[in-house]
Amino acid sequence: MTTKHDQILEHIEQLPVGHKISVRQIAKDLSVSEGTAYRAIKDAENKGYVSTIERVGTIRIETKRKENIEKLTFAEVVNIVDGQVLGGKEGLHKTLNKFVIGAMQLDAMMRYITANNLLIVGNRVKAHELALKEGSAVLVTGGFDTDESVKCLADEMKMPIISSSYDTFTVATLINRAIYDQLIKKDIVLVEDILIPFEKTSTLSPTDEVEKWFEYNRVTGHGRYPVVDDRGKLIGIVTSKDVIHEQRTQRIDKVMTKHPISVNEKMSVAAAARMMVWEGIELLPVVNSSNILLGIISRQDVLEALQQLQRQPQVGETIDDIITSQFHNEKDQKSEELVIRCNVTPQMTNVIGTLSHGVFTTIVTESGKRAVREMKKNGDVIVENITIYFVQPVQIDDVIEIKPKVLELGRKFGKVDVEVYQQGILVGKALMMMQLLDR
Repeated sequence: MTTKHDQILEHIEQLPVGHKISVRQIAKDLSVSEGTAYRAIKDAENKGYVSTIERVGTIRIETKRKENIEKLTFAEVVNIVDGQVLGGKEGLHKTLNKFVIGAMQLDAMMRYITANNLLIVGNRVKAHELALKEGSAVLVTGGFDTDESVKCLADEMKMPIISSSYDTFTVATLINRAIYDQLIKKDIVLVEDILIPFEKTSTLSPTDEVEKWFEYNRVTGHGRYPVVDDRGKLIGIVTSKDVIHEQRTQRIDKVMTKHPISVNEKMSVAAAARMMVWEGIELLPVVNSSNILLGIISRQDVLEALQQLQRQPQVGETIDDIITSQFHNEKDQKSEELVIRCNVTPQMTNVIGTLSHGVFTTIVTESGKRAVREMKKNGDVIVENITIYFVQPVQIDDVIEIKPKVLELGRKFGKVDVEVYQQGILVGKALMMMQLLDR
C-alpha cells in the first residue's frame, strides 16, 4: 500500500504538462490534508515535476532529461529574471531553444526569430507582436508593459510574454549563468545514474529462510542483501556475518540488521563513496523519501563512475577548476618532492584583496591529493578532515609555493602535511587525513 505522499506524487506526474495545480485543489481531489498536499508539491518541485512561479502559481512542467539539461523552460526563465507573466501562461511549460536579443532593426531582427525562441527586447510593441506570430516567446526588459492586443495574442498562441525590471544585458547574463550552472550540475554523477534498479536487485522477504541467502550468494557472489516488506519498503539488510552461525531454517527477520544504512537517489556518487569507505560497506540500498527500495549501488560501480568522471572533459568551470588551472607542478631540486606554484588571481581574493580562506582550503586540499596520487597511482582520494594551523595574508598577483608532504600512506588512509610559502616565508600550514579507494 503506497503512502498518501506517494499517491500525490503519482497524481501530479500523470497530470498534463502545463496544468496548473494548487495545495487546496490537490487536498480536495485526493482527500488529504493541506499540509500533506503542500509537502508533496514541494517534493514534486524538487524532483522537477512542477515549477512554482510568482504571481502565476504552480505549473506541471516537462521533466528534463539529464542530457538535455542545458535547456530551460519559460517557467524557469520567469524565476531567473524575477519576471511577471503578462500573457500566454499556458506556454510556460515549454522549453526555449535559444534566445535572441532584439538590438537591431525590426526586419533584421525577424530573420533570427523562429518557433520556441525567446526574444529579449525593450518596449517595442511591434516586435512583440511579430515574434509571437512566429511562435516565439517574448521577454520585455526595463519593466515595460505591452498592449492588451499583444497579451491576447500571447494567450491565443500559448506562448508567454514576460516582463522584467532588469535591462537587456543583465537578463541575458542571468539566463547564461543559469544554463552554465546547469551544465556544471550535469557533470555531477548522482546515485540514480548508476544504481541497479529494483527489478534487477536480489531482495529478501522477512518471512524467507536463511537458506535463501545462501542461494543468492551462490548465484551472485554478493554478501549483502536488502530485506523489504510486501510494500517494497526497506526494513533491514542481511550480511554474511548475520547468517554464518544461524540455522538454514531460521527466518530472515530474526537475523537481519534493522534500520540499515541507505542512500537517497539524489545523493552524489562522491558522497556515497565516502560513506561506503568509512563504513566498510560493499553494497548500499537506495531508497526514496518514503523508504521504498529503488535499487542498490555496489562499491565497484561507484569507483568506476568516479574514474570515468575524472576522464571526462569539464563542460562547466567550477571554483575548484579556476583555482587548479593556476597550478604548475615542479620538483624540488634537492629533495625531489612535489612543489606546486600558484598565481593568486583576483577571483581568489576576498573584499580586502588578500587570498580567501576558502580558496586557501581548496589549494591545500588539491595539492595534498596530487601528492598522494603521485605515490598511489591506482586509487582515488577523499579528504576526511583538514586542520589549518594558521594563514597569513597573501596579496593579489603573488606567486605562492605549495609543498605537500605525505607523512603516512596505508591501504585505506593517508596523512599529508601541506606548507604554503610566499617568497620563502611560510604563510600557511595544514594537516589532512584522507581516505584511499582502491580501483
